[in-house]
Amino acid sequence: MSVKWKIDPSHSEIQFKVKHLMITTVTGYFKTFDLEVETASEDFNTASSIVFTADIDSLDTNSAQRDTHLKSNDFFNAESFKQLRFVGKSYSGDKESAKLTGDVTIRETTKPLTLNVEFGGIVVDPYGQTKAGFTVSGKINRKDFGLTWNAVTEAGNVVVSDEIKIHAEIQLIKQA
Repeated sequence: MSVKWKIDPSHSEIQFKVKHLMITTVTGYFKTFDLEVETASEDFNTASSIVFTADIDSLDTNSAQRDTHLKSNDFFNAESFKQLRFVGKSYSGDKESAKLTGDVTIRETTKPLTLNVEFGGIVVDPYGQTKAGFTVSGKINRKDFGLTWNAVTEAGNVVVSDEIKIHAEIQLIKQA
């Protein structure tokens, strides 16, 4: 019998970080996302399906002008490509740390990605729901996905770094 898990969006967050002018880091969030996991038991090493999506139009960097630019064809092209998607192929690790490998699709490009996972544990909340917690981190090169826009300052500094750091706090709810 398989166990189905669904993300608890009110106790989860998906963020990305990128260097701006190579001197500071800008943080952005996806406000609308989904994650469904299917396992053979409460051991996530038995995961047979891991599917994550984030709505591009929901990204928020605390700057409306920057968000509009990120949603434009210079970056995500939210009008044509509504979501980014990660499909997990394997989860392996121990009680504390694991690796999650799969394929991430941004725009129309799919690339393999390995993420680091810290397993927070499984608990039953005061309402009787079984929940599992994870901290997920990794990085991608944005240019690998066709996000190639950039500019150079008069001093020769690039405006946006190629490396994008990913950080997620995930809480899953076991489905009845």
